[in-house]
Amino acid sequence: MDMLVPNAFDNNSNHPRANPQDVNVYAPHLQTLAEGLYLVATPIGNLRDISLRALDILASADLVLAEDTRVSRKLFTHYGLKTPLSAYHDHNAAKRVPNLVERMKNGEAIALISDAGTPMVSDPGYKLGRACIGAGVDVVAVPGASAVLGALVVSGLPCDKFMFAGFLPAKSGARQSQFQALIDVPSTLVFYESAGRLSAMLKDALQVLGERQVVVARELTKKYEEVLRGSLPEMIEQLDGEKLRGEIVVLIGPPAAQSTWDEAQIEEALRLRIPNVGVKRASEEIAVLAGQKKRDVYMLALKLKNED
Repeated sequence: MDMLVPNAFDNNSNHPRANPQDVNVYAPHLQTLAEGLYLVATPIGNLRDISLRALDILASADLVLAEDTRVSRKLFTHYGLKTPLSAYHDHNAAKRVPNLVERMKNGEAIALISDAGTPMVSDPGYKLGRACIGAGVDVVAVPGASAVLGALVVSGLPCDKFMFAGFLPAKSGARQSQFQALIDVPSTLVFYESAGRLSAMLKDALQVLGERQVVVARELTKKYEEVLRGSLPEMIEQLDGEKLRGEIVVLIGPPAAQSTWDEAQIEEALRLRIPNVGVKRASEEIAVLAGQKKRDVYMLALKLKNED
C-alpha cells in the first residue's frame, strides 16, 4: 500500500475541461503475458493517474491480487476490466503464497495491486515478491503513482537524498526513539501518518530533531489536495485545533549542514554575545551561524555562564 485513502478513486470529472463521456474510454491491448508476478501501480486518488501499460497488463493477466477487492472493484468497473480479482492481504498471505508461486511456475501471469499506489511499499506484497524471487519466478515492475514521490517533488525540500521511514509507532515514547535513530540521517525524511496523530507526531519531532522544515501533504491528486509548508514550530501552531482528514504524508528536512566552527570559536562568540542578549537568545543565534544543534550550543552557553 503506497498510500491508502478512503474513497480512493476520484476522476475529477467536474473539472471544466473534463468530458464525463470520455472518462471511461479505454480499449485494452490484450496480450499474452510471460509467466511471473507483475507489480502494478494504481492511482492514489485521481483515476486518470494510471498508465496504459498498467491497464493492458491488468486486462491480460490470468489473475489480479488485491488488498481489498471492494476498493479495487471501483477501478475495474471504471475501466471495464474483467480479469478475476482475488483478495491477498496480511491475514491470508502465509496460506496463499505457496500456491500462487506454484501457479506462476506453471505458466500463469499474476498481477498484484494495492488499494492505492505502488505495491510493496508498506504492504503484504513484499512476502509474495520475496517468495517469487526465491523460487526463480520473474518479478516485473509496472510503475506509476506513488504518494512518497508525489509529496517529495512538491515539498520544496531536498530531493537528491531522501529516506522513506513508513509509519511511526503510535505511542510517543516509541515514536521519539524512532526519531532519535534518524536524527543524523543527512536526507529528507518521509513518513505516513494518520490525521489523528499528526499534532503529537510533529511535537515529538520538534523535541528530538529540533527546528527543521516540515511539509504536510494530504489528499494528493484528489479534489481537496493540500500541501502545508513551514518550520516544525510554525506547523504545530498552524495545526493547533485543526481536524484534518484523509491520509497524510509528512516530510521533514535534513539536519543543518555542519560548519567549520570549532568549540573555541563557538565559545568566543558566546562570550561576546551573552552579555548583550542573554544565554537563550545568544545560543540560538550562534547555533544557526555555527550550523550546530541549538541544545548543544545552549548547554555550552550555560556552562560558560556558570564558569563566569
